[in-house]
Amino acid sequence: MRIKYPDPILRIYQAAKSSSAVLLLIGGIGVATLGLVVLAGFWAGAESDSAAFERQRDLVTRRLREQVEQVAKAIDQVGSGYMSLLSADLGDQPRPGANIATSPKSLDPVSAEAITVIVTAVFGYDQAFVVDGTGQLAMRSDVETEKRFRWIKPLLLPLLQDRPGRRRAAADRASDSVSRQDDHRRGAFAELMRLEGRPTIAGVAQISRGMEPGAEEKDPPLGEMRYLIAIRFLDGEVLDNLSREQGLNGARYARSADPDGNEVAVQIDAGATGDPIGFIVWSPDLPGSRVIGRLLPALVTAALIIVVLFLLLLVRLRSSLIELKRSEVNARHLARHDVLTALPNRAFFSACLEEHLAKAEIAGHRSAIALIDLDRFKAVNDSFGHAAGDELIRNAAERMRNVIRPTDILARLGGDEFALLLRNIGGDDTLLEGLADALLAELKRPFHLRSGEVVAHVGGSIGVSRLPASGGNASEILRHADAALYEAKHQGRGRSVIFQPAMEHGRNTRETLKSELRALLGVLPGADRRDDAADDRIAVSHEETGKLELYFQTIHRVSEGNRASGAEALVRWHHPKHGLLTPDRFISIAEEGGLIEALGRWVLLEACQAATNWPSATFVAVNVSPLQLRAPGFHEEVGRILYETGLTPSRLELEVTESALIADSGHVTASLERLRQRGTQISLDDFGTGYSSLSHLMQFRIDRIKIDRSFVSLLGARAEGAAIVSAIVSLGRTLGISTTAEGVETDAQCAFLAAVGCTDLQGYLFSRPMPLHDLQRLDGFSAISEDRQEELLRIIPSKAL
Repeated sequence: MRIKYPDPILRIYQAAKSSSAVLLLIGGIGVATLGLVVLAGFWAGAESDSAAFERQRDLVTRRLREQVEQVAKAIDQVGSGYMSLLSADLGDQPRPGANIATSPKSLDPVSAEAITVIVTAVFGYDQAFVVDGTGQLAMRSDVETEKRFRWIKPLLLPLLQDRPGRRRAAADRASDSVSRQDDHRRGAFAELMRLEGRPTIAGVAQISRGMEPGAEEKDPPLGEMRYLIAIRFLDGEVLDNLSREQGLNGARYARSADPDGNEVAVQIDAGATGDPIGFIVWSPDLPGSRVIGRLLPALVTAALIIVVLFLLLLVRLRSSLIELKRSEVNARHLARHDVLTALPNRAFFSACLEEHLAKAEIAGHRSAIALIDLDRFKAVNDSFGHAAGDELIRNAAERMRNVIRPTDILARLGGDEFALLLRNIGGDDTLLEGLADALLAELKRPFHLRSGEVVAHVGGSIGVSRLPASGGNASEILRHADAALYEAKHQGRGRSVIFQPAMEHGRNTRETLKSELRALLGVLPGADRRDDAADDRIAVSHEETGKLELYFQTIHRVSEGNRASGAEALVRWHHPKHGLLTPDRFISIAEEGGLIEALGRWVLLEACQAATNWPSATFVAVNVSPLQLRAPGFHEEVGRILYETGLTPSRLELEVTESALIADSGHVTASLERLRQRGTQISLDDFGTGYSSLSHLMQFRIDRIKIDRSFVSLLGARAEGAAIVSAIVSLGRTLGISTTAEGVETDAQCAFLAAVGCTDLQGYLFSRPMPLHDLQRLDGFSAISEDRQEELLRIIPSKAL
């Protein structure tokens, strides 16, 4: 059957996809954050570089403006000085009525040449010219000078023609403007322009006298005006000085903006027209790039470390998510599967059954439920320990899994009980019976446990319930299968039984007995009223539940002429409906219902109370279940009962089975040791029938060995019976341990046991189990007459006495 996992499993798958998306989101956020940090660093560097470049550009622009102003001031000072000198030479004022045209207002060519020499040599200008108002040279010059002037005259002529307007514009642009109160005809100005293909500062200053103030005549002719023109190129020494002063690395002049990759350019505009006349190109000082360049290795290293750590974090986070999902899936698997066998557990099987029942009516297939119980599993578990029992469960589950079909569902309900959902079994029971026979055959084969050290034979019983075609109720179907399983065990185990309506009666009877026993123990003195059983307890009267009573079977000492030395307490249930029930009818019910400890406490209390009325030389033997012995505080409980009843501890003999000693964790040893310290005797019951170990005789300091009736019954019937009994008795005699033979029924058995040295005898030859009032009628607790005692003494050889 293909199991369709419910929504939670689907949600785990979806959660896995969602966690991957979360990891991608976290990774994206981390990368984006790191990218933003890097971009922020580069942006800050770029902003710093931009601010530095703007600062340097402003400095260059300001410096160029200062150069222009310096040129204007310098030639203005030259012109003003010369005009002052000229006024001193000509006198204060011209005569009234004199002809202004004949007044000497202009300097001669030789003096004009001298002025140009002073301007170039002293002030460091590249070129200087003295011209008249029409733009003609008014100085003495050589051919080369005249040729150069003719070349640049068309560019200089606009300076003279629009001198007043350009002077005012230059003054407005200057940071330290020429005083507006100066005569505009005498003011000097300078502006940027391109001459001979080079960026140039050209300055113009008047160096001739004009009309005197207050005169009514017109200005002199342009031919009599004299102007000084000074030229300073910016792409030479001026640019070098500017580069040094402003820290312009590798400053150069270019006609076009053609900076290299690490250079910047500032455009130079003509002062009058604003047209570009060239560019100053240099490598700027970029502190941001410099800092980034220095920090880049560290930033790269830090970024790599952060990336590696972030990746490790993502890997760890992904591993944690995967582990968390795996743990969640495993937890859900464990919640729906058995840990020991990995089979579906009761909850998962119930869910599958409910789902199948919901679809059964639609599918129209015949199906069945089978409950499988291992026979004699408890004996194996008690005899060989829980580890062997777990191994047996695993092996049995694997064998059954190999037999069933892929469409069937096998589950472990708990303990040694399994459930099987059989789908589509056909119209008859052929397939159903075949599967059941195959399962029983597998379980019947021996199980080799503890690496072959132990061989266990268990077998199994199967109860089958067919599913109705119309679906049905899951709990009712399971109850029918359980009733069939009970019937299979009642018929002798090792078989399969298909449920029939009449079988519910037997199952109901067992459940009724369990409820009645629980109620009975709840009202008996000394019983433990446990809260966990309160819900199931039924308050009924003794007329409905009957009563429990102790029967006693005497034990006889061979060395004292087979006189009664004690008695073994055996519980009986007087049931109003079923009559007298022996332990084999209700002990298993008590174990199933968790009542065995309460029943054992009641038996121990009643037995000790009865023994207080016996002769002081007698003892009482009480069987102790493994659960009772392993219970915490068992030795304290025994001591309390002895104190309450007043029975001497040496008169109490506790009979334990080897199964109670197999899985000892030290608790049983300590409990038995404390009991022996008080004087209580310890007897090992049914010796030789289980996983007998000589170490148990020494470890638990056993006082008595009880030879099982199955060995005693072999005496006189099979030769090996005498050998086994003789060996056990010889072992006890060697170790100083008393031996009691159970099930003695014939004189021959009695004689042989006495001859080989058995210390005590018990069986129907002496007495059957009897109520306490019958036992107390016996003289010395002997169930045989004095004549019979003398006859037995003659049978027993004198050397055995």
